[in-house]
Amino acid sequence: MSEPAVRVRNVTFSYNGDPVLENISFDVETGDFLAIIGPNGGGKSTLLKLMMGIVKPLEGDVRLFGKEPEKSDVVIGYVPQETGHNLDFPVTVFDVVLMGLLHRRNRWRRYDADSRQKAFEALGKVNMSEYADRRIAELSGGQRQRVMIARALISDPQILMLDEPTASIDFNGQREIFDLLERLNEKMTVIVVSHDMSMVMGYARHALYVHKTAVMHTIDAHTRYQIKRQLQGHEGHYCGAEFWQDMGRKIECTEECRHA
Repeated sequence: MSEPAVRVRNVTFSYNGDPVLENISFDVETGDFLAIIGPNGGGKSTLLKLMMGIVKPLEGDVRLFGKEPEKSDVVIGYVPQETGHNLDFPVTVFDVVLMGLLHRRNRWRRYDADSRQKAFEALGKVNMSEYADRRIAELSGGQRQRVMIARALISDPQILMLDEPTASIDFNGQREIFDLLERLNEKMTVIVVSHDMSMVMGYARHALYVHKTAVMHTIDAHTRYQIKRQLQGHEGHYCGAEFWQDMGRKIECTEECRHA
């Protein structure tokens, strides 16, 4: 039996003595689409950093295909939250995508033809080829996020990890991003941190609810289909309480929710 893409066992983590995650265990199988959801401050982004090996657990163990993150040769594509910072920096879309290869390039050498070809291919995968020569500041938030996904894809990752990829993006832009992630999931494992259950629940195969502890649930194909239909009928909103109540777990609804 092959090792899961990610295995987390009995992980506890704290900042300056304040517990953030407590005794968390779960697996992410190869080819899965996992949504990490939960309240602000519940530990979602911290969990992503633990899986990437940026921080180490206080207790417990994290493995990528059976190896510790810092000892693994697994390629992870990382997409940070779109903040809109440093938009005045004079850099093109093509330049941003090439930055995804910085760790592979000799610092004193220019990008070669193969690297440039990879950048064009990555932009093609996110339907942004025509914007290659545009300044990044000229793009919308959704377009910039597509460029960041292309930057992550240029290294041919086995696992794509995204932290709030649709924050501050309108509904149509969110749907385009998740449609893209659904297509990418055909070739790689996708793990996305999101506060927006209204969108992510229609695409993910599993949902990990994180609030210091963690609870994993499966979202079957029929449920995903029904959620997508409700998204269209509710002007872009799906009540997460409907899903979690079915799973025997209560959550608080947002203000726009008709169950609030």
